[in-house]
Amino acid sequence: MKIIFTAILLFFSLISIAQTPNPFQHIDQKIAEIPDSLSNSTDKIAAYINTNFKTDEEKIRAIFYFTASKINYDVVNMFTINLNLKSEEIIKNTLETRKGVCINYAEVFNDLSNKAGIKSVIIEGYTKQNGKIDALSHAWCAAYLNHQWFVFDPTWGAGHVINGKYIKKINEQYFKSDPSKIIVSHMPFDYLWQFLNYPITNEEFYKGMTQINKSKTYFDYEKEIGLYENYSESLKLVTSSKRIEQNGVKNALIAEILNHKKIKTENLKQAKLHDDFNKAISDYNDAVYQFNAFIDYRNRQFKPIKSDEEIKKMIDDPKTKLINTQYLLNNLGAINVNNQQNLISLRKSLSELLKQVEEQEDFVKVYLSKNPNARKKLFTQYTFFGMPLN
Repeated sequence: MKIIFTAILLFFSLISIAQTPNPFQHIDQKIAEIPDSLSNSTDKIAAYINTNFKTDEEKIRAIFYFTASKINYDVVNMFTINLNLKSEEIIKNTLETRKGVCINYAEVFNDLSNKAGIKSVIIEGYTKQNGKIDALSHAWCAAYLNHQWFVFDPTWGAGHVINGKYIKKINEQYFKSDPSKIIVSHMPFDYLWQFLNYPITNEEFYKGMTQINKSKTYFDYEKEIGLYENYSESLKLVTSSKRIEQNGVKNALIAEILNHKKIKTENLKQAKLHDDFNKAISDYNDAVYQFNAFIDYRNRQFKPIKSDEEIKKMIDDPKTKLINTQYLLNNLGAINVNNQQNLISLRKSLSELLKQVEEQEDFVKVYLSKNPNARKKLFTQYTFFGMPLN
């Protein structure tokens, strides 16, 4: 399930200002000239950018300008939320219609950045305009350039809405923004993505207290991001939820994203439990198959001849698989009622099979310790009733 974030664009007071030279004019012009045949997929767009621009600085400008200039804000659907679309679907729909809300801009920007070789992330949060907290969640991006994180908001940088009408106009304020400055208007749900060593709380954001306060506990966000990037999806959700709670659940938007993360965490937990349980059953069945193959080989008095290493492996493999399965079952955690009886049955069968495997393992150890003539005698022992003992 994916939350789609929408946000109302900035409402600007129209005032007359002097025109300043555009230092990116040659880049913007080159992007404006991209053929339609190359602008219907991020693969083609990224290839065009990589071909025409060499530095990351040039590429990120090209990405920002393409996203901001080639996509129109979808005023009609600005309040529409689709929780089921995946990133690929969002990007495809955006490039086909050339319309979207903030998540559309963010997904395109993020995908192009990564395909151009620039580390980028999508940030989820909420915003403030003219001293007022917006009622809708928002999504924007950040990119890592020259060993530093910068913030990009291609949605707010694309234009603005006046009286329900979208006015396209590039706003340079939201290109390569300093995290310590854009925090005035953009508040990530997870303070990890503030890119600040002294993060701002939600309470402070509401009060406009966004100045850096070094009396707070130092937060090494670069180290934490490095750790976060190597976490499993489940651990990312858990650690993010913890930071969100620590920063204060100030409004319904924060509560909603926090609840969404917790639900997703539980869903992943249950999915992993289900996968682990099924894997345990599969591994147990594999061990049964391997053990039966060993028994069959022993019944044939270890013929045709195999090396000692191969014989040992024939009994070691099912034992290893059973021990690993036992470990997996012991670390399953809470399993639902419907599978509890199955778990009990599997544990019992596994224990019984492991005992048999260990008995045969003892036989193999004895067998391998004997010389060839002595080994043959191990297969000729019988019980009182004439049944083979071994």
